[in-house]
Amino acid sequence: MLKPLALLFSLTVGTAAFAGDLRTPLADPMQSGMWTYHQKELLGDPERIGFDARVIVSAPDNAEDTVNVPLLVDATQLDDVEEILIFADYGPIPHILTYYPGSAEPKIALRFKIDQATAIRASVRTSDGAWHVGSTYVDAAGGGCTAASHAYASDDWEQKLGNIHGKVWADSGRARLIVDHPMDTGLADGIPVFIIQSLDISDVEGAQLARLELHEPVNEDPAFTLYFPPASTPDALRISGRDNNGNVIDGLITVAGYNG
Repeated sequence: MLKPLALLFSLTVGTAAFAGDLRTPLADPMQSGMWTYHQKELLGDPERIGFDARVIVSAPDNAEDTVNVPLLVDATQLDDVEEILIFADYGPIPHILTYYPGSAEPKIALRFKIDQATAIRASVRTSDGAWHVGSTYVDAAGGGCTAASHAYASDDWEQKLGNIHGKVWADSGRARLIVDHPMDTGLADGIPVFIIQSLDISDVEGAQLARLELHEPVNEDPAFTLYFPPASTPDALRISGRDNNGNVIDGLITVAGYNG
């Protein structure tokens, strides 16, 4: 029998419930019928997986705009974070994003599309191979993943494709970046998948600091806020990547701000 929702909040900071054998499903605080399936399909049958209150997942209770749902994942209470995998249990394409924070803090803000009420998960892998899972629930009327992009209403959308906008706040360690791109899911009638697949965040010398792997539910003109230790925040960040049609993305964001 599944344990009640209160399980999520009964985990104290510094503790997590782990299951070593995925043939015995770990009780899900969201009581979602898709948890066991995604646990195996997306996390790859890890040796250890657990619900952990130190992984904070923040989103609105109700999605007023189903194509731009704000989400904040904060795993800064964990040490040695190597990967953050974000997914929606009842999304037609569940996998939203994978973030490799590298030199950045294990914390990210983004927006995504939602197609129906669902649990949203952030699964955080630490260097010891354990997955720490945080969850929240977002109610939604639906349709976000099947909506056509608004970009095509503009005659110059192709000229803007891949442009980068953003700014670095060196005093706080925060960096905001936006990339102009339709991010079509392939679920709207007659419109094929057209998404950014990867974004590398580097310093101006080319040393990689963090990396993002994007999937279809990421919002149109994807926007991300990344966080760095203030004492070591670069004054400029180079953003480079590629979409599934081979278009190259390359630009710079600085303390003063940049529109490329």
